[in-house]
Amino acid sequence: MEDNVWITRLSWAATIMGILMYVSYIPQIMNNLSGDKGSPIQPLVAVLNCSLWVAYGLLKKPKDYPIAITNAPGIVFGLVACITAL
Repeated sequence: MEDNVWITRLSWAATIMGILMYVSYIPQIMNNLSGDKGSPIQPLVAVLNCSLWVAYGLLKKPKDYPIAITNAPGIVFGLVACITAL
């Protein structure tokens, strides 16, 4: 397999796994909403981290869409987890 094809497949596999990592906030959000609140610190740090990576991916020339796409759900789910933990 050509190196470029392998790297492209690897980047999309990492993108899918990254999205799944942030979707895993759903149980914490559900617990927060049911009254069993967790700490808002880790999701808040995830939001900040993901915001930086999305900005990097979109501002970079050429744009790095896998980086931006992977981290965008982290902003959304991290914010919801953080807010519901308060």
